[in-house]
Amino acid sequence: MSNYIWITFDCYGTLIDWERGIAAAFEKIAMAAGAPFDRNQVLKLYRKYEKEEEFQYRKYHDVLKRVARRICFDMGFQTSTYDFLVDSVQRWRPFPDTNVAMQRLARRHKLGILSNIDNDLLLQTRKHLTVNFDLIVTAENIQSYKPEPRHFQEARRKIGKADWIHAAQSYDHDILPCKRLGIDSAWINRTQEPLKDEDVKPLFNGPDLYRFANWIEGVDSSPNLLG
Repeated sequence: MSNYIWITFDCYGTLIDWERGIAAAFEKIAMAAGAPFDRNQVLKLYRKYEKEEEFQYRKYHDVLKRVARRICFDMGFQTSTYDFLVDSVQRWRPFPDTNVAMQRLARRHKLGILSNIDNDLLLQTRKHLTVNFDLIVTAENIQSYKPEPRHFQEARRKIGKADWIHAAQSYDHDILPCKRLGIDSAWINRTQEPLKDEDVKPLFNGPDLYRFANWIEGVDSSPNLLG
């Protein structure tokens, strides 16, 4: 059993299967335009353009619209509006393991979300999550996007000196800044990526939240299920 009082989570990609939601939104546009749809290419472009659009702070609504416009241009998807990606957020669903694992963790821990999102969009997403959160830090709250440190600094300010671990799917957005700031981290490595840097090694490296909950509760003592 861990001594952590607080567990914070990245939301999209960690708790929420946003790749499925993003792909579904673009597939609908492609079908309406009579254009071929390549899921892998759309997601590759999304990762590239989102990172570029988050270089300086603007609301995530605007990030999504700008990314949607660039992907549609590249893929040849004709549409009269680029709001479709923003509108799709309310339909992005949790991974199958999310709610069960979070309900387990909520029995003994305070839970939080640190997310690169706007408050109203996160409110839509929280309707699909079955636990309450004791701490929320959004990009809109602090006018900054991870991997910049403000999410983590604000969380530390609110948490105080209590024992805390941050769990996330993104190595670059979450695991790296946690290392730089001296925050314990857990890599919810859903895509089973190899470790990028032996000097930036999270305390847990496993494929889903179910196994993370087992590790936190001491059911599985192995912290590095993926090497």
